[in-house]
Amino acid sequence: MDSTLNSAALALSSGDILGALNRIALRDDPDALAMRGIAMAQLGELPRARELLRSAAKKFGPESVARARCVLADAEIALVSRDLMWPVASLEAAGRILLQRGDILNAAHASIVVARRHLLLGHLELAAACLADLDTLSLSPALSASKDLVLAGIEIRRLHASTARSALARAEYAAHRSGIAALMGEVAEAQRSLDEPAALLHHAGSTQPIALDGIERLLTSNVLVFDASRNVLRSGETIVSLASRPILMSLAVGLAEAWPRAATREVLLSQVFGARHADESHRTRLRVEVTRLRKLLAPLATISATKKGFRLVPMAGDVAVLTHPMRGQDALIMALLADGELWSSSALAMVLGLSTRSVQRSLQGLQEAGKIQSIGRARSLRWTALAVPGFPMSLLLPGVA
Repeated sequence: MDSTLNSAALALSSGDILGALNRIALRDDPDALAMRGIAMAQLGELPRARELLRSAAKKFGPESVARARCVLADAEIALVSRDLMWPVASLEAAGRILLQRGDILNAAHASIVVARRHLLLGHLELAAACLADLDTLSLSPALSASKDLVLAGIEIRRLHASTARSALARAEYAAHRSGIAALMGEVAEAQRSLDEPAALLHHAGSTQPIALDGIERLLTSNVLVFDASRNVLRSGETIVSLASRPILMSLAVGLAEAWPRAATREVLLSQVFGARHADESHRTRLRVEVTRLRKLLAPLATISATKKGFRLVPMAGDVAVLTHPMRGQDALIMALLADGELWSSSALAMVLGLSTRSVQRSLQGLQEAGKIQSIGRARSLRWTALAVPGFPMSLLLPGVA
């Protein structure tokens, strides 16, 4: 869960928020609207908060610090609401105004909010670029923790456990200095996820859970790894992506799971094509797909034909397969819903690059299976996981190392 609504833009002095609302309820000047918006946000009335902040922003001057702060607050609420369609350019412009006018903390927070959005969408390089200029600034403990949480998220997506742990250690120190309980809880949850199994490792006929640290060591070895969670094949620095070739990825995993033995044609036809009774057309199609896979695997392995099937022959080293207990489109959706926030079907479709109709069908099935729940109706309908899955979902999130 995000540590949201804690920026300087949204900071309200300690005291009775409801009392503050009563005192300014009858005022219609931009300062009063902004204060009411901030108070509504802290009370959890996010749609109303955004309306008030936008009204206030229109009343402030276009280059004013006050307007830029309203834009930042609106963007932060949009992020926690998983409204990913808000205009990033507006927030970036507001960040520049804040920086030029000397509001360093809110300018830094604007960069962090943009980075968090890029991270959600799997744009790891863009997320990292947003944070690059913050290293020279003197940030508050809360902002330091937020920045390092984003950096940890980037490293987790890149499957770099050691650098992710370093970032989380910094975030933990800063979060405790900030005294913000939600921020400390978010860091603690991220640290726990690094110690839990992140995938299943299939190797030499056995299957066992493996944490992100083990995956990092595996990927830096000379083992040929078939990462079925991300649809890529890896050996050292060589990576072959099959993200757009699901048939070939399924075929590759079938060969790898059978290694060092050969995979029979019957097993491959059933696993790859779902063929119950193989005929000559199925066998012909299998030969065609094997030929295609041979060309793509050339830097890493060869495929030899046997009397009953096909055998994978790695250029060097061992063979291993990484999978996740959940697979397919439903798993991708659960990976996003696992953050505990409320997601619209359109936001899920945007992040995953799928059609909204396809996502809606999956959501309906997941709800019927008792894995997720819906909140609201019609255009305000949102989705969240009923319980966070037992396995962390980091390997399924957008963004490939």
